[in-house]
Amino acid sequence: MKEDFAVIVPAGARHNVRNTGDSPLRFYTLYGPPEHKDRVVHRTTEESEARHHIEEWDGATTE
Repeated sequence: MKEDFAVIVPAGARHNVRNTGDSPLRFYTLYGPPEHKDRVVHRTTEESEARHHIEEWDGATTE
């Protein structure tokens, strides 16, 4: 990998994405249908699971 590249990992696939460089690695997850309300960001899986019932998408759009 190098700067400005992207990797697609299909849903359910095992992967081992690791940051071996000095700069932060940005990891974006895209999925559908929506699962969370707009602008929700979790730092850990534990935080996501603990807050899921509060931040679950309610069907309202922001556009």
